[in-house]
Amino acid sequence: MVRTEHPLLSPSLGSGKHLVSFTFGDPQASPKVYIQASLHAEELPGMLVAHHLRALLESAEAAGLMKGHVVLVPAANPIGLNQRLDHKPMGRFELDTGENFNRHYPDLAEAVWADLQPMLVEDGARNVSTVRALTAKWLRAWQPATELQSLRRQLLLLAHDADLVLDLHCDWEAVLHLYAEEACWPPLEPLARLLGVQAVLLARNSGGGPFDECLSGQWWQLAERIAAAGLDLPLPQGCASTTIELRGETDVDHAHASADAAALMAFLLHAGAVQGTPPALPPLPCQPTPLAGSETLHAPVPGVVAYRVRPGDRLAVGDPVADVIDPTAAGASRVHTVRAGVAGVLYARVSGRYAVAGGELGKIAGEHAFRTGPLLGA
Repeated sequence: MVRTEHPLLSPSLGSGKHLVSFTFGDPQASPKVYIQASLHAEELPGMLVAHHLRALLESAEAAGLMKGHVVLVPAANPIGLNQRLDHKPMGRFELDTGENFNRHYPDLAEAVWADLQPMLVEDGARNVSTVRALTAKWLRAWQPATELQSLRRQLLLLAHDADLVLDLHCDWEAVLHLYAEEACWPPLEPLARLLGVQAVLLARNSGGGPFDECLSGQWWQLAERIAAAGLDLPLPQGCASTTIELRGETDVDHAHASADAAALMAFLLHAGAVQGTPPALPPLPCQPTPLAGSETLHAPVPGVVAYRVRPGDRLAVGDPVADVIDPTAAGASRVHTVRAGVAGVLYARVSGRYAVAGGELGKIAGEHAFRTGPLLGA
């Protein structure tokens, strides 16, 4: 194991932060798997999972079982970890710019396309190597102007050439679920089985430039550009990435974290990054649904929220999800019941029990796409 501190651009005189990574196995070995936690810095379950996973990887390396190369970043956002306001963590948005830490990653397909075209050959594996080399060159040439940009650059330098990318997050109150691009689903299906996720939300491109799609999207976008240019040359999907939502913000305990770490280790066995006999895959606990079919429920009025259902419950159209109660209203119209507009599992809900008008309440994974445009929340 190698522990490395990566300094970030200092935002002010006399101050500075650094990112810490741990690497296991031969850096030249494949597959390469990149795993990071808490890019949204107040989402802590992944940090504890990384702690347990690190111990498993250390044991595997000591036993000579590392076949591939694993990079683990247990705390992917030192900027957000340092942001607090009124005793509350503020780790989703950078306070200086208001930008979401998990948005606005660069378009890597656009970054390398001009240089890639004349270098393409009929060997798909060689084309993958060329894309990775050009991406590394572009990232090394990127001169970040802010601390936040330097964090994004450093994370991409660590992850850009990974075959598999696992980005560990969580929701407010939720069951375990994951997001991925459609092109990534086949290699990620064993992971969904091993984790026992209760929702899988797929999109071709969810919008907003999140970290995971920056890495996986580069490949199918370049493949489309190659076809559009009339070139009959292969480019495999060089990276399968996913955002894993490890339940809710308060689900930070050793029982959950050790079980999740064991599932990730089993996935590394299946992926061939760790040597050994992988465990039998359990049944797929749910079928993937389109992210465009996910319904976000909103409060029609301000008031106290009383939920009628819990994350993981399956709902039919019209089922009551929550009551929003305005105790100051005149007459009998104090209770406003919010109902499911699609059938599916309630995979997440807001932890706060007071809602403003139009405020988000929860999310249901519906089977049929009905939304267009950007599909992710703020």
